[in-house]
Order: sequence, then C-alpha cells, then structure tokens
Amino acid sequence: MSGNLPAPSVTADYAQRVADDLSATRSEQERVRTELARLQDDLVRLEDSEQVLTKMQEVLGGTPKQTTKQRKSPKSPKGTVVPAARRSNSKTAAAKPTATTKHKSSKKTATPKKAGEPTWLELTATYLGGQSEPRSAAEIAAALTEAHPERSVQVPVVRNTLEQGVAQGLLERSKQGRSVFYSPASATPAPSEA
Repeated sequence: MSGNLPAPSVTADYAQRVADDLSATRSEQERVRTELARLQDDLVRLEDSEQVLTKMQEVLGGTPKQTTKQRKSPKSPKGTVVPAARRSNSKTAAAKPTATTKHKSSKKTATPKKAGEPTWLELTATYLGGQSEPRSAAEIAAALTEAHPERSVQVPVVRNTLEQGVAQGLLERSKQGRSVFYSPASATPAPSEA
C-alpha cells in the first residue's frame, strides 16, 4: 500500500506547481500589459508635447527654410543630431529647429489643412458626437479617411488629437485591456465595455 500512496501525492504536487506557474504567468502577462499601456500613454503624451513645442518654436523663432532643406537630405547627419541641441540651452533658436523639422515637415505634408477647414480636433469631436459607443483611434482614423478623402489621415495624428481632446476635457478615454477607446466627454460609457 505504501507504493500507491506517493503517486497521488506526486501528482498533486505537480498539479499544484503547474497551477502556481500558470497563475504566475498570468500575473506577469497582466503586469506587462499594464506596463505596455502605460508606455503607450507616455508615448502619446510625448508626441503631443512635441507638437506643442514645435508650434511654440514656430511662433517664437520661425523655421528657416535653409534648415528644412537640410532635414530633407538624410546625408547631413551633423544637422540632425538631437542630443547636441538638447545639451545646450544657450544656443540660438536656429539650432533647435534642425532637431524637430523632420517630424514637423512630415506631419505638415501628411495632414494638410487649408484655411477655413475644420481642425483635427473639431473633426474627431464631431465624429465621436454622432457615435453611440466609444471608438478606437484606428476606427476614428478610418472613418475620417472615408469622410474627408482630400485630407491625409494618419492614426498617430488622430491619436494625438484625441489625447489633446482628453486633456481639454472635450473627450473621455476608456481602456479595455490593452485597447484605448474615446467618446465625447458628456457621454457615459456603454455598460457592455467589459
């Protein structure tokens, strides 16, 4: 009888170890998902800050055309060194546009806006106002592409605009696992978000 007794005990031990490992794996997955969502939020905030700083830079010092031409040419790495521009705060404003002109010029060519056209924030707020449930940035970008084929719509631009709307209190952000959804601030989240 003593030969039969250890088998269930060993099986129970292995079953417990597997259950513990499975629980640890699930906990680690959730921790990584949470960290990823936090990092994605940080990235969105940093991209938004970059846009604001770029606009401020335009207002304060303007962007010399010479610098823009240098950024279009990838063969001049000296003009594109970002750390050097960040180290020296006492340098002239002409040195800093070199570091951000690439991002700014690509966004301008990707999202042209003519005088009198609504802003991205107005477009996204209007679109979300007509929806019955929250939408993701990709869904909103796809809808705006269909509604405004004359404008080049990019998901990162829409995401930044949505985060700007959240910061201004015009929109609300809700998370479902790793996904982020947006809705008008006055609307309450749908009960089927679980």
